[in-house]
Amino acid sequence: MKRFVLMLCLLAAPAWAVEPDEVLSDPVLEQRARDISKGLRCLVCQNESIDESHASLAKDLRVLVRERLVAGDSDTQTVDFIVERYGEYVLLNPRASGSTLLLWAAGPLMLLLAGAIGFGYVRKRAGAKAPQEDALSVEEEARLRQILKE
Repeated sequence: MKRFVLMLCLLAAPAWAVEPDEVLSDPVLEQRARDISKGLRCLVCQNESIDESHASLAKDLRVLVRERLVAGDSDTQTVDFIVERYGEYVLLNPRASGSTLLLWAAGPLMLLLAGAIGFGYVRKRAGAKAPQEDALSVEEEARLRQILKE
C-alpha cells in the first residue's frame, strides 16, 4: 500500500509546482490559467512548462497569467502579452509564422537537397564507364590462342 501511495505522489509531482497561494478561487479561471501555463516554457528550465517548473521566474509567470485572466484578458490576449514581453521562445510550440517558417521548412529542404545531391552523385558514378580498350589485333589473337593451347 505504501508503494502505491508513493507512486501516486511521484506521478503527481509536476502538479506540485503551482503553489496554493497562486491558485485562483474561480475554478474556471484556474483551469484556463493551467491550460495557458502548460503551453508556456520556463525560461530557466527551458524544457518544462511554467506549470511544472519550480523556478522563481516560472512562479512569476504563473502569477502574471492569473493576473491577466482576472483582469479580463482572453487566453489569446494573455499569451500575446507574455510573448510580447519575453519573445517567441517562451512558447513550447512556436507559431509557424514569419522567421519561424524558415526554421520549420529548413529541415525538409535540407533533406531534399541532400537527396538530390546524392542521387546526382550516384547517377554520375554509374554513368562513368571503364575506358574502352581497342580490340586485339590479328597477331595478338593468334598469340593468345597459342598461349592458351600450351
